[in-house]
Amino acid sequence: MVAQLHPPPNVQDSEIARVATQRFEPFVRERKPLEVRILEADKEETILLPASAVALLKDILEAMASGNSITMIPHHAELTTVEAADILNVSRPYLIKLLESGEIRFRKVGTHRRILMEDLMAYKEKSEKQSRAAMNELVALSEELGLYDL
Repeated sequence: MVAQLHPPPNVQDSEIARVATQRFEPFVRERKPLEVRILEADKEETILLPASAVALLKDILEAMASGNSITMIPHHAELTTVEAADILNVSRPYLIKLLESGEIRFRKVGTHRRILMEDLMAYKEKSEKQSRAAMNELVALSEELGLYDL
């Protein structure tokens, strides 16, 4: 499985997700596993969810509560250039330039480029870190020049 796309939730599902998110919050905050009781017909079963799964479920529920669709991609997945460009929210030609310049690692399968999800996310984190640093520098420069006093 490379990507599993889940469509946006309906209004009823969004509301259920909003309530569930609130119930998950203490378990996520305290990094505690969650015991879940499953009731089906006349059978009842209890399962234990690890704390990391509870945090992931909370993230999914928050997205659903906001009415957003969800795409799950395993960290080890290999992506096409179209998929990678979509994740970075850039054009495919721009992504190709990043690949060819060595900014993002990739491999070729025949004539096609494949990018590991973990390499794409490493680039995205690095890029976001650089953007934050540049923004902080602009803010500091603006303060130094007294532009906030206007």
